[in-house]
Amino acid sequence: MATKTKSKSTVAIRPLHDKILVERDEVESVTSAGIFIPESSNTEKPQFATVIAVGDGTLNDAGQRIPLDVTKGDRIILSKWGGTDIKLDGQDYLIINAADVLAIVD
Repeated sequence: MATKTKSKSTVAIRPLHDKILVERDEVESVTSAGIFIPESSNTEKPQFATVIAVGDGTLNDAGQRIPLDVTKGDRIILSKWGGTDIKLDGQDYLIINAADVLAIVD
């Protein structure tokens, strides 16, 4: 099923450590052939998302900060069942661990 990216937004949330704030892509309600898909049939959440904010990273044994591989604005593929859904100012977001990021889409 195809997805489309939402508009980029600025959010007053700063993830901690190895957490990442993402905005899932919307599921398109029309196929490329022009067939309308009812919203009730979309049972799966999209696995594509846009990174909105990134934490500072984790500390290693020597106390040095290890930055995350993703940056704000990256488009990623994430685990199906990872993360915590939140709603802020009427907008749906997802906070995930860095380990839940499967790939960065170039």
